[in-house]
Amino acid sequence: MRLVLPGAEEALRDVEGLCVRLGQLYEDGAAAVECDAAAVTAPGLGAVEVLARLRVAARGRPLRVTGAGPGLRALLELVGLHQLLGEAEEREPPGGVQEGVEPRDPPL
Repeated sequence: MRLVLPGAEEALRDVEGLCVRLGQLYEDGAAAVECDAAAVTAPGLGAVEVLARLRVAARGRPLRVTGAGPGLRALLELVGLHQLLGEAEEREPPGGVQEGVEPRDPPL
Protein backbone atom coordinates (compact mmCIF):
# COMPACT_ATOMS: atom_id res chain seq x y z
CA MET A 1 0.00 0.00 0.00
CA ARG A 2 1.06 3.58 -0.56
CA LEU A 3 0.88 6.85 1.33
CA VAL A 4 1.72 9.97 -0.69
CA LEU A 5 3.30 12.90 1.10
CA PRO A 6 2.43 16.37 -0.15
CA GLY A 7 5.24 18.95 -0.11
CA ALA A 8 7.13 19.32 3.17
CA GLU A 9 5.14 22.35 4.39
CA GLU A 10 1.77 20.73 3.69
CA ALA A 11 2.87 17.46 5.27
CA LEU A 12 3.95 19.23 8.44
CA ARG A 13 0.58 21.00 8.69
CA ASP A 14 -1.25 17.67 8.23
CA VAL A 15 1.10 15.32 10.10
CA GLU A 16 -1.70 14.13 12.40
CA GLY A 17 -3.89 13.27 9.41
CA LEU A 18 -1.01 11.45 7.70
CA CYS A 19 -0.42 9.37 10.84
CA VAL A 20 -4.11 8.48 11.00
CA ARG A 21 -4.09 7.49 7.30
CA LEU A 22 -0.99 5.38 7.85
CA GLY A 23 -2.63 3.58 10.75
CA GLN A 24 -5.73 2.99 8.64
CA LEU A 25 -3.65 1.41 5.86
CA TYR A 26 -2.22 -1.07 8.36
CA GLU A 27 -5.67 -1.73 9.84
CA ASP A 28 -6.98 -2.40 6.34
CA GLY A 29 -4.44 -5.20 6.01
CA ALA A 30 -1.32 -3.62 4.59
CA ALA A 31 1.72 -5.71 5.48
CA ALA A 32 4.00 -2.82 4.50
CA VAL A 33 3.49 0.79 3.43
CA GLU A 34 5.51 2.78 0.93
CA CYS A 35 5.61 6.49 1.68
CA ASP A 36 6.05 8.40 -1.58
CA ALA A 37 8.12 11.51 -0.85
CA ALA A 38 8.62 12.66 -4.45
CA ALA A 39 6.68 15.89 -3.80
CA VAL A 40 9.15 16.91 -1.07
CA THR A 41 11.37 18.98 -3.34
CA ALA A 42 12.74 21.41 -0.74
CA PRO A 43 13.34 19.20 2.30
CA GLY A 44 14.12 20.58 5.70
CA LEU A 45 13.72 19.53 9.28
CA GLY A 46 9.93 19.70 8.87
CA ALA A 47 10.06 16.83 6.38
CA VAL A 48 12.32 14.88 8.71
CA GLU A 49 9.88 15.47 11.58
CA VAL A 50 6.98 14.20 9.48
CA LEU A 51 8.86 11.04 8.51
CA ALA A 52 10.01 10.46 12.08
CA ARG A 53 6.44 10.77 13.35
CA LEU A 54 5.22 8.41 10.64
CA ARG A 55 7.87 5.92 11.71
CA VAL A 56 6.60 6.11 15.28
CA ALA A 57 2.99 5.78 14.07
CA ALA A 58 3.96 2.63 12.13
CA ARG A 59 4.70 0.97 15.49
CA GLY A 60 7.42 -1.28 14.18
CA ARG A 61 5.54 -2.30 11.04
CA PRO A 62 7.34 -1.98 7.69
CA LEU A 63 7.46 1.60 6.38
CA ARG A 64 9.68 2.54 3.44
CA VAL A 65 10.24 5.95 1.89
CA THR A 66 10.34 6.04 -1.91
CA GLY A 67 10.93 8.90 -4.34
CA ALA A 68 13.20 10.81 -1.96
CA GLY A 69 15.47 13.28 -3.69
CA PRO A 70 19.14 13.73 -2.82
CA GLY A 71 18.48 16.47 -0.25
CA LEU A 72 15.95 14.43 1.69
CA ARG A 73 18.15 11.34 1.47
CA ALA A 74 21.08 13.32 2.91
CA LEU A 75 18.96 14.69 5.76
CA LEU A 76 17.66 11.20 6.63
CA GLU A 77 21.26 9.94 6.69
CA LEU A 78 22.31 12.84 8.90
CA VAL A 79 19.60 12.26 11.53
CA GLY A 80 19.86 8.46 11.53
CA LEU A 81 16.63 7.68 9.69
CA HIS A 82 18.34 6.20 6.62
CA GLN A 83 16.71 2.81 7.30
CA LEU A 84 13.44 4.34 6.10
CA LEU A 85 14.96 4.40 2.62
CA GLY A 86 15.01 0.61 2.64
CA GLU A 87 18.63 0.34 1.60
CA ALA A 88 21.01 -2.07 3.24
CA GLU A 89 23.84 -0.50 5.17
CA GLU A 90 27.33 -1.09 3.92
CA ARG A 91 29.26 -2.84 6.65
CA GLU A 92 32.71 -4.25 7.01
CA PRO A 93 32.86 -8.00 7.57
CA PRO A 94 33.52 -9.04 11.19
CA GLY A 95 37.16 -9.44 12.14
CA GLY A 96 38.73 -12.81 11.36
CA VAL A 97 36.31 -13.57 8.51
CA GLN A 98 37.89 -14.37 5.17
CA GLU A 99 36.02 -13.30 2.06
CA GLY A 100 37.58 -15.99 -0.09
CA VAL A 101 39.76 -19.04 0.47
CA GLU A 102 42.58 -20.15 -1.77
CA PRO A 103 43.71 -23.79 -1.68
CA ARG A 104 47.16 -22.75 -0.40
CA ASP A 105 45.84 -20.45 2.39
CA PRO A 106 46.80 -21.59 5.91
CA PRO A 107 43.90 -22.19 8.34
CA LEU A 108 43.15 -19.43 10.84
